[in-house]
Amino acid sequence: PVLMGTEYTVLITDDEGAIIEYNTVVKNRAAIKKAMSEYWGKEGQLSFNRIVHKHVDEHSFRSKFFFAGGDSLYAEIIVAGFEIDSKKKFVVTVKDITKQHNEELDLLRFSEVIRHTVNPIQITDAKGKIIYVNPAYERITGYTKEELIGRDPSILNSGKQPKEFWQNAWKVILSGQEWISQVQNKRKNGDLFYTELLISPIIDEAKTVIGFLGAHRDITEQKMLEQQLVRSQKMETFGTLAAGIAHEVGNPLTSISSIVQVILRTTDDAFAKEKLDLVKNQINRITKIIRELVDFSRPSTYDVKRIDVNAILRDAMNIVQYGKKVQHIQFTITLTDNLPSVTVVSDQLVQVFLNILMNAVDACEEGKHTISVHSVLDKDIVHIIIGDTGTGIAETDIEKVFDPFFTTKEVGKGTGLGLWVSLGIIKNFGGDIRVESVLGKGTIFTVLLPLKGAMHG
Repeated sequence: PVLMGTEYTVLITDDEGAIIEYNTVVKNRAAIKKAMSEYWGKEGQLSFNRIVHKHVDEHSFRSKFFFAGGDSLYAEIIVAGFEIDSKKKFVVTVKDITKQHNEELDLLRFSEVIRHTVNPIQITDAKGKIIYVNPAYERITGYTKEELIGRDPSILNSGKQPKEFWQNAWKVILSGQEWISQVQNKRKNGDLFYTELLISPIIDEAKTVIGFLGAHRDITEQKMLEQQLVRSQKMETFGTLAAGIAHEVGNPLTSISSIVQVILRTTDDAFAKEKLDLVKNQINRITKIIRELVDFSRPSTYDVKRIDVNAILRDAMNIVQYGKKVQHIQFTITLTDNLPSVTVVSDQLVQVFLNILMNAVDACEEGKHTISVHSVLDKDIVHIIIGDTGTGIAETDIEKVFDPFFTTKEVGKGTGLGLWVSLGIIKNFGGDIRVESVLGKGTIFTVLLPLKGAMHG
């Protein structure tokens, strides 16, 4: 009687599922049927049979439960056995768990979407400790799930964002608001990558923040393209300006140089000769700068042909590695045999290699150092890697090294045009130059040359 008066749907059956009795809930829903199989279909009947015939230890199962008129719910069905007159009977209690089931389905759908999305996803607890990462997050960071769970997301911190940047992020998300920004992180192997990061607080029924969901969108390639576009625009603009400067400065400079040489030949005054020699040296320096400007801004008239990169590298090394200036430097060269030829202007490519090698020599002025040169083929691109163990370049200067007139050398020791011109030459061949450096430890320049070059102009 107690069970029959409950709010749940309750039925009494025999061991075959034939209905013997039912409570008022069944009556009120006009749901009177002869057998339990009519309520839950074939799958439900199989689960019921496994319980009543002791094939399983469980005493409950879940199934869709159908009432009259097509009405249905998702139920947890509890089966309890008892005996009357030595005959086995069963009380079947039907609990409506439709809401719970739908919520579980939503959670399952959400987890599957999160698991299979291409965007890296992380979930942390309220203290910021990682409790979940999806496979995309493992792929982009290089860490496994086991290495990340329980750790702070700062494991990816590249140090590129100041402390105040993250303090502001915490302030926003702890207030229950979403926070979005572009960040530069560091993979397990040390490589940097850019993502657009959206952090959403996870809030419970009491309006308490219980965790955070961080969704990343990889924008590394986009950032690289933006940087290349800015660099190309700079080079194009400066190329036009360079041609004008070279023309306007070149003519009067020639006149000044001629006058200085005439006076040098006609005077015997030692003081005047000393000062005129100083003027002459400065004129030569300006002339060199103008010549580089002209070379850069003038369309190439050299012969473009397929050449052996290793041969060009050896020529450049033969020029650089002999002399007093490099006696304290050890040169190592490892070239991949049988590299496919590339389409370039050989004289210009020698100039590029010499510029990079001489910069490496200048960076290794004090103490014993090593300059290494490698050539490898990766897919359809030849990589020429020139590294040194010299002074290195400050992080703040890395992005400026290809800017015209930028130099880290002392005044008078460099024009600041060598790398700028070199990049222009390599870009003209359809390639690129990349640089990595750690201050005090050394620098690596990588020249990329596609097998199918692209000459312009």
